[in-house]
Amino acid sequence: MNNLLTHFRSKQLQVESEIVMNTQCPFCSVQCTMELIEQRIVERSKYIVNPRPNPTSEGRLCVKGMNAHQHALHSERVLYPMLKVDGQFVRVSWSKALEVIKEKFTEIQREDGFDALGVYGGGSMTNEDAYLLGKFARIALRTRYIDYNGRFCMSAAASAGNKVFGIDRGLTNRLSEIPLSRCIILAGTNIAECQPTLMPYFNQAKENGSFIIAIDPRETATTKIADLHLRVKPGMDAALVNGLLKVIFDEGLIDPKFIDERTKGFDELKEHIATINLKEIAEITGVPVRQIKKAAITFGKAASGMIFTARGVEQQTNGYLAVRNFLNLLLVTGKIGKEGSGYGAVTGQGNGQGGREHGQKADQLPGYRMIDNPEHRAYIAKVWGINEQDLPGKGVSAYEMMEKVHQQEITGLFVMGSNPVVSNPNANFVEEGLKKLKFLVVVDMFISETARMADLILPTSSYLENEGTMTNLEGRVTLRQASRDCPGEVKHDWQILCEIALLLGKGEYFSYSCPEDIFNELRLASRGGIADYYGITYERLKKEGGLYWPCPSLDHPGEGRLFEKSFAHPDGKAEMIPVHNHFPEEQVNEDFPLYLTTGRVMAHYLTGVQTRRSPSLAARDVESFLEIHPETAKKYKIENNSLVKLESKRGSIVVRSKLTSEIREDTVFVPMHWGDSQSVNKITNQALDPTCKMPGFKVCAVKANPLVDLTVT
Repeated sequence: MNNLLTHFRSKQLQVESEIVMNTQCPFCSVQCTMELIEQRIVERSKYIVNPRPNPTSEGRLCVKGMNAHQHALHSERVLYPMLKVDGQFVRVSWSKALEVIKEKFTEIQREDGFDALGVYGGGSMTNEDAYLLGKFARIALRTRYIDYNGRFCMSAAASAGNKVFGIDRGLTNRLSEIPLSRCIILAGTNIAECQPTLMPYFNQAKENGSFIIAIDPRETATTKIADLHLRVKPGMDAALVNGLLKVIFDEGLIDPKFIDERTKGFDELKEHIATINLKEIAEITGVPVRQIKKAAITFGKAASGMIFTARGVEQQTNGYLAVRNFLNLLLVTGKIGKEGSGYGAVTGQGNGQGGREHGQKADQLPGYRMIDNPEHRAYIAKVWGINEQDLPGKGVSAYEMMEKVHQQEITGLFVMGSNPVVSNPNANFVEEGLKKLKFLVVVDMFISETARMADLILPTSSYLENEGTMTNLEGRVTLRQASRDCPGEVKHDWQILCEIALLLGKGEYFSYSCPEDIFNELRLASRGGIADYYGITYERLKKEGGLYWPCPSLDHPGEGRLFEKSFAHPDGKAEMIPVHNHFPEEQVNEDFPLYLTTGRVMAHYLTGVQTRRSPSLAARDVESFLEIHPETAKKYKIENNSLVKLESKRGSIVVRSKLTSEIREDTVFVPMHWGDSQSVNKITNQALDPTCKMPGFKVCAVKANPLVDLTVT
């Protein structure tokens, strides 16, 4: 028997091979690193995932990272171009696919003008791909219409940061400073489920005696670590901060020296806060006066403090002003620009930070330059080798692009790295618009809900195959290496863009042989801009493991902590403004008596196109659900674990109920990771923040009723 086992083991070793891939997670903005080991034994493979040390998550991985490889290896991956013929997708060659694109794009622009073509990008692409997509839109297509799904992630915080500080970077401090902060406010962020590998920083802060304040309508895994949970009414965050500021002023907890030397706008803010009535704030926010006072006094008296915001605050029709009011709170107490004090906008997408810095947004050019600034336009035109007058002007935001599609001002659309049918608010309207297009191209790994509607699908590479840089929530640029070959006829995003540009007669502007070539041009394009990457190179990233921007020269270490001496405005001062109490665009009424808010669950990412194809992740949450308070459920005769029709003015979905006392009685919650009949964005409100154009995902009015089977008589 022993001889037989030895024989089989010997045979196994003869056919077994092992491939070790060093990579990083493709999902959230932490960008944890890992080692993926593929062991090939006869005709099957076994995969082992080991976390790797890194400065951000310190060698931790969450369940998504541990299982990320499953979607990249999934049998449903698109492996070759597919053209829709008579309503069905058929395999075609790359030459045929590119020929069709040239024919259709040329025809559309001849008939409808250059701006009839729109480009819709994503916040999970590498910096190189994001940069190239912006260049592709403006040079190869000569269209003003480009935007991306990051508009739905960080635009409120980005706009606020730029106006207040003169710069937008996710965190103004290093993550390693969190344990040193004496008081931390977590506003509208569920880090425990969305960025779980960061939680040890906050747990360590608690061990060090930090007081943590959570602001959220729901009780979550994040609020459970808090010393104080302010269960605010959805959409009332800005008003709540006015209450906090009222107490700070009344108790004399401001920092006069910091305010005088490093800020402007204080007198106007002080005058506004004098009009605030604390009892009124308590009434409209649903947060008791005693809790408002407790939070304000604790934060005001703390020697250091940090504030983190995320989608709960930002995805509102006043998200920009809500963030600005939180920044007012930091500034009047002087809690920024020093160890353990600062602001953090917790980025949602893997490259939400870098994706918006280098040209995917309608109003921006590489390096965070602005497209309507003549000096900025001239610089980028020179880098690209074009005349400044040939550079298109400012376009519109992501959802506004969908409106132009619906109005048939945009008649052709190129989608890369996004799933707008599921991610946009008022999704039925978006779907109706896409059906009107003359030609829709979708570049994706899978046949997503948007790709199903495409005329042509182009197969793209996964994180295991496509090398490039990513910028995490700290503003730390990292190099994601890739050693796996592309399967089938799959190509990288950058290769696809270069080949289309060549056919359109613009090949001279897209002659790259590898991602590093693109990055070196990005470095030059960003040089001297707000997001200056010039001093960052692949060589340095490999050697140093990541570098913060701004990094203006090859010998610059990168700035881990911003604003130690001055802010990024020409006068060096941060700007405060009064923020008036704001009510959500859509209020509850007799017909729609409940507030709906949306969010994420730990096992899934964005619209779920990738994570729903990971067996291990899909098994954790196989379908969407409706969180509803037991008293509310009783009122509407909804049983636990039953199918519920949730309806707004825009449409309806069907989800399964989950009764929980961890949510406000006037509020229900549905996650965003599913499409079709469970797509929560079929019912969310399309109203936009007037400044940053962020949709108000987090608040709309709905009604909930048990699903009635109309076939039963």
